[in-house]
Amino acid sequence: MAIRDVREMVAEANAEVETLTAVEAIAALDDTDTVFVDVREGHEHAAGSVPGAVHVPRGLLEFAADPASPLHKSALSSGARLVVYCASGGRSALAAKTLKDMGIGRVANLLGGIAAWRENAGPVG
Repeated sequence: MAIRDVREMVAEANAEVETLTAVEAIAALDDTDTVFVDVREGHEHAAGSVPGAVHVPRGLLEFAADPASPLHKSALSSGARLVVYCASGGRSALAAKTLKDMGIGRVANLLGGIAAWRENAGPVG
């Protein structure tokens, strides 16, 4: 069995979840029914994130999303639309697909990640 190409996996994930451009995501920042989820590692998150974002490193995502887990983060099961982002959009595409597969219906991936957010003058806290 051949190893799957990660680019194909990211493209498949983006085909299955809602995707937002940075401009669209920035416009959703003040929407009280939208929660931004930063799936970058701790050192990346510490360098600046979307204001108010919930930080859940990609490696802990499934545990943070599961209400039965002691690591559960209630924002992930709040019913709000989750806009997931990472540095450039790859990890967040896979993370958004995982959340969708777990039964969380309102999930979007920020195309281009925080890099695109910054390029479009999105605020960083």
